Amino acid sequence: MDLSAINPILLLASLMVAATPILLAAIGELVVERAGVLNLGVEGMMITGAVCGFIVTINAGSPLLGFAGAAIGGALLALVFGVLTQVLLSNQVATGLALTLFGLGFAALLGQGYIGIKAPVIPKWPVPVLSDIPVIGPILFNHDPVVYLGIAIIAGVWAFLRYSRAGLILRAVGENHDAAHALGYHVIRVRLLAIMFGGACAGLGGAYLSLVRVPQWTEGLTAGAGWIALAIVVFASWRPWRLLLGAYLFGGVTVLQLNLQAAGMAIPVAYLSMAPYLATILVLVMMRAGRAPGSLAQSFHASR
Repeated sequence: MDLSAINPILLLASLMVAATPILLAAIGELVVERAGVLNLGVEGMMITGAVCGFIVTINAGSPLLGFAGAAIGGALLALVFGVLTQVLLSNQVATGLALTLFGLGFAALLGQGYIGIKAPVIPKWPVPVLSDIPVIGPILFNHDPVVYLGIAIIAGVWAFLRYSRAGLILRAVGENHDAAHALGYHVIRVRLLAIMFGGACAGLGGAYLSLVRVPQWTEGLTAGAGWIALAIVVFASWRPWRLLLGAYLFGGVTVLQLNLQAAGMAIPVAYLSMAPYLATILVLVMMRAGRAPGSLAQSFHASR
């Protein structure tokens, strides 16, 4: 095994790229859960966003339109979940699981004619001056625009939940939907908007996989990334900046195991491939999660 072949700067830069799809999906789910809704369909929304973004990009020739299509695809699938759980009052856990199964099958159907096609290359956007800083520049400031967008969404969600009136209303709905309704807030409307935002973020995360990380369409592309995003929300105790740490932890283990494989480490590939998921489980066991939103996964009906 030749560990000298592993470039630490490239390793850390790759960590940010590997964490981005998980980060995007997880921050969307964090907003959904802060509104009191448990959507287990993140995997389905991610893979739907992956195939929608890929198809739009190939046909329109524009990755920007592809990411927009992915966000719309994820949001529309999330809206189906929202109508079923918030309007028709179906069980959130069962509906989320069904959404994942539907998304996997639907994406496989849509993507049949696109298997093996390469996506256009998305150029990096080095930040002027900052990207020239030794060591730090290549790690933090020499990425594609979606990496920066993910961090910007984290900061925006943190500021929204902490400082805005709308964020306070969303948190109130998530903590006690009956009290929020008594104060005159539209619980179902708030939750539907949060669910659609979560779907759009999951769609963006899926599109990042099919357009940047791979970049091509294959069935089962997400490979459990949606479930990892759900776990990271719990690890983060429903706090945005801690979620960023969790996503980078998972991304770091993912990139490390790939580099160890390339370096010829004498461990079966299957064990190394398991490492990111085992690390996530281990962290969840070791860390004590914070208190979940009070109305999480509880159905709301105004007539009660």
